[in-house]
Parts: sequence; C-alpha cells; structure tokens
Amino acid sequence: MLRKLAFITLSFLVIIPSINAQTIWGKYAGEFMALGVGARPLGMGGAFTGIANDVTAGYYNPAGLANVNYPEIALMHSEQFGNLVNYDYGAVAIPFQNDMSFGLSVMRLAVDGIPDTRNALIDGQTGEPIQDINNTYARLDYSRITEFSNQDWAIYLTFAKRQSKDFYWGANFKVVLRDIAEYNATGIGFDFGAFWIPMENMTIGANLQDATTTFVAWSTGTNELISPTLKLGGAYKFMKILGGYIMPALDVDTRFENRRYSAEFNLGPVSFDIHAGLEWNIENIVFVRAGYSDTKQYTIGAGVKLPKLNIDYSFARFSASELDRLPDSHRISLILTLEEPRFMRDGI
Repeated sequence: MLRKLAFITLSFLVIIPSINAQTIWGKYAGEFMALGVGARPLGMGGAFTGIANDVTAGYYNPAGLANVNYPEIALMHSEQFGNLVNYDYGAVAIPFQNDMSFGLSVMRLAVDGIPDTRNALIDGQTGEPIQDINNTYARLDYSRITEFSNQDWAIYLTFAKRQSKDFYWGANFKVVLRDIAEYNATGIGFDFGAFWIPMENMTIGANLQDATTTFVAWSTGTNELISPTLKLGGAYKFMKILGGYIMPALDVDTRFENRRYSAEFNLGPVSFDIHAGLEWNIENIVFVRAGYSDTKQYTIGAGVKLPKLNIDYSFARFSASELDRLPDSHRISLILTLEEPRFMRDGI
C-alpha cells in the first residue's frame, strides 16, 4: 500500500512541473466551488438559487442578497466523506440604504496531512534516494516521509441592488487561491445574478457563475479556465400549514465543459444537473428539510430559529450500494442576524 502511495505522490507531483506554460479548459477545475454552503440550502439538495433570502445568497445567487434587511453573519463547518475533507465557510451581509446590499464570503476546502513520499524511496542496499519504484531493492525510508496540505480558497465580494420591488440584480467578484505542496495558483472571476418575484409566494432566480470564464494561473506556468455555469431555480410557498409553510424548490445547472455521461442529462458537451428540495416551516421556529443534489446525494436537514440566531444541520448520503458508498457527510451552520431597529435597512 505504501509503495502505491509513493508512486501516486511521485507521479502526480512530478508531472505538474513538467507542463510548460499553456492554457487549458480545466474540466472540473472549479468543482470545489460547487459543493454548496450553509446547512439550510444543503439540506434541500442545494436547490436555493430561487430562494436566496439570507447571507448565503452571496454564494447561491448574488442578487438575492438584496433580500437581507439586517446585517447577517454565517459560519459553517462540514466534514466531507467522513472526516477526510474539511470544508469551512464564513460570510457577512450588510444592507445599505433602502435598495443595496454588500457581502463577503470565504470558503476553504482542504485535505490536510497528506504523506509526501517523493524523497522517501531509497535503494535498500545503498540507502541512496531513488525515483524508480520498480527497482528490485526499492523500499520506503519512513523517516523521510513528510506531510503537506491541498487547500482551495474562494473569496466572494458581492453587490446586490433592488431595481424594483419585484426584481433584484447582483454580481460577485471572486478570487480563487489554490495550493498543493509547493505549487500554488491564483484566479479571478465574476458571477451575475437575477432575482424575480412574479407573484405572491413565488420566487425565481438565475445565477451565471464564472460568467467571463474564471482564469486560474498556476506557478508551474499552466493556466486553467473554468467554464461558465448557468443556474436557474424557482420556489413556491404553500402557506398556512401548521402555522408556517411548505416550500418545494427546484434548480437546474447548465454546464458547458463536456461532462457528458457524468451529468444527469447532456446534449453533447452541454450538460444538465438537477437539485430538488423541500422545506417545511413549523410556526417559524422549527424547520424540516429534504432534497436530492446534483451529485446523486439524498439529503435531509433540520433547523431551529432562536432570537437572532438560526442553527441548521444537514446530512448527505450518496445513492450507492453499502459496499462501495463513500462515507456520509455532515454539515452544521449558524446564521446570526442583528435584528434590531438601529441595524434595519432604510425604508423598511
């Protein structure tokens, strides 16, 4: 097993610097930014583009940030696939005057403590470092094994505007920071969103992510381009059910990076993935949620609304057999709302 680990580490990290300056369309290059944030949306399978009515709108639909009437702060910790991958998120949203909002969102996805065996393979007879894992005398010198992390950061700066009482628009400027061992990358991109209320209790949203393609430049000289993704979503509230509402929601992601059969549906290089979710609000205190995500995960969740504080939890499971299924994922998030008259949006 350790020999395989050494071979994988060497192969991957030796190949990276061998690629000279070039620009490529990076299939799945922006996948870490597609994992979703907030236990409330994730409990609904990520179907939140047409809801986007809290601080997490900075991620799901920048236009929806105009729904925020008080300053909000969000924090989330998620352990993906058991505790293999750590995923953390923090955000703040601030309403300004009677028609604008500003936001900042930060996400970090990391695998820490990865064994680095590149300098640990030695000739068992001479003790000298070697690169050929097929050498008859090759063995690992455990004292030479070190560790490194694979980290992906995304920082979103959001602006949202209430164009009218029924239509909002918004945009993200985002910075992408990535590193693995001694290699790193920096990228910038833009998202554009719209939020429409066509009738009472119905909302529709659109978010064009990486609208101009997001450019990511690696220190190796390789440049990646992240293709645009168009997210369309809608939701409807069925009111006066146990003192609250039941709200189904549906999102469709349209991607242009040739995913083909790894997507739910495809028309050649254009692929389509579906998010579906349901939220049951009970007396505006307790929330129960369920959903199905684009990664073929079934999700459930729950939340409780306290004075100025929302606590949410979601659970996700891959739809695979017991033998080959990845470990379950758990997410917990908090949203603090400074719900006081002095912080209220002007004109409310």
